[in-house]
Amino acid sequence: MTIIDSVRNALVPVHREGYKFIAAFFVASLVLGWIADPLFWIGMVLTAWCAYFFRDPERVTPLDEDLVVSPADGRVSSVVRMVPPAELGLGTEEMLRISVFMNVFDCHVNRAPVKGRVVRKVYSQGAFLNAELDKASLENERSGLVIDTNRHGEIGVVQIAGLVARRILCWAGENEHLDAGERFGLIRFGSRLDVFLPATARSLVSVGQTAIAGETMLAEFGSNKGPVVSRRD
Repeated sequence: MTIIDSVRNALVPVHREGYKFIAAFFVASLVLGWIADPLFWIGMVLTAWCAYFFRDPERVTPLDEDLVVSPADGRVSSVVRMVPPAELGLGTEEMLRISVFMNVFDCHVNRAPVKGRVVRKVYSQGAFLNAELDKASLENERSGLVIDTNRHGEIGVVQIAGLVARRILCWAGENEHLDAGERFGLIRFGSRLDVFLPATARSLVSVGQTAIAGETMLAEFGSNKGPVVSRRD
């Protein structure tokens, strides 16, 4: 690998939603610099963090319609069976819910977990509880998509606001077709994504595991095996 290739790989693109925030942090750094030199450097560190927060790297997504990929970078915080939020219109039967919690250092660009057509898009106002709490699925402000996979029925993916996150962006619309791993939204700053899957899905991850949006395989359809067993080492 050449030096140019190394530099290119280190320079991760920044999502356009972050430009105004990076500019604001930079201007604030200049203003603080007039007050005291140390404040300028503190501001520049925060500006660098802001650019890092809005990074938008390329991802390599497996093209298999029997697989469900992670919609977010972060830590798998929950793998349970529960009734999905009523606004999704997915019925009253329990579904497999896999939650991925994003902290303020994770990449926050959200990606479609499966290939399919968006049949419903819903937004629900709510609280701003800690997104790691289980009740955040039903009580926090959230934006949900229901995607018809054609082969495996409908699945839900929900962006959930948290203590710090106050802005959910979802640019996918109803009747829009998404490919697995395709960008569909972003949350500022730190939150959680829930994926609701039919009973025929089998989880491939465990609580505490690190997930990468568009790459980590969360679940699969059509398997007769039981839940994945893991160990911490």
